[in-house]
Order: sequence, then structure tokens, then C-alpha cells
Amino acid sequence: METPHALPKPHVDYDRFRASAPDAAAALAALGRAVDETGLEKTLTELVKVRVSQINGCAFCLQFHLNLARKLEIEAGKLDLVAVWREAPGYSARERAALAWAEHLSGMNRRPIPEDAYAALRDVFSEAEATNLTVSVATINAWNRIAGGLAFTPPRRT
Repeated sequence: METPHALPKPHVDYDRFRASAPDAAAALAALGRAVDETGLEKTLTELVKVRVSQINGCAFCLQFHLNLARKLEIEAGKLDLVAVWREAPGYSARERAALAWAEHLSGMNRRPIPEDAYAALRDVFSEAEATNLTVSVATINAWNRIAGGLAFTPPRRT
């Protein structure tokens, strides 16, 4: 009989991380703001951050970005099915391209990014949008490793 896993004990919580590494926290926050300021749809980047946080198994970031996505009024159906977006209706061509790109980038340690992946992204995103989406995916991957590695306690659902 398998024993249930205990919740991880936080090594450092989010507030202590920000106090211990204020420049790093500020730099990561600045990357997020820089992408936001480009005009790339916030609903799109939040959907991607939810998916990447699922892939990386980061409970803190997943709950954090689900909270933001709900505040942005992203459809509940999209949030409910984002883990299986390929089989689910309701995602736009831009959302599908962004989610595919996010999955490729987040999994590049396990498999190379297919040659045609960037071309597929560029079919629906400008070069600047594709670049800024890439920055957004890289940033959430960094946050996932920090929050997951330090076992931040997930925020309350809002």
C-alpha cells in the first residue's frame, strides 16, 4: 500500500525569498512587466503561465497564476482544460500556438525543439510578439524552479 505524500515543508516562503534576494525578485518581476508593456495579451500570457506551472509541478505558481487568470476573467473552461488544450475546443489559434511553444520551451531538457516549431509560432505571432512570449515562458520557468525548489506555500485561491 502506497503511503500518501506529505505536503512539502517550505524551505523559504515567498515573502522571505523577496527579503533574502530582493534584487533577484525585482529582476524577475521586471521581466514580467517588460512583457506586459509590449502589449502582448495578458490573458494569453497568464494562460501560458498556468500551463507551464502545471508542466513543472509548481503549486505556488499554478495557484498564483490561476488567481490572476480568474481576475482577468479568462473563461473557466479554458482554465479547466488547459492541461489537455490539444483535445479541447475553445482555444484560439494564438492560444494554441503559444501553448505549443511554451510546452516546447519547457520540455527542451527532455527533447529538442522541433525544427518547425518556431515557424508555426510565427504563423500567428510577429517576431516581436514571439520574442516576448519566449521571455514570458522563460520567466515563468525560472519562477517555477525558485518557488518549487524553495517549496513556497501556494497562495489562497481568490
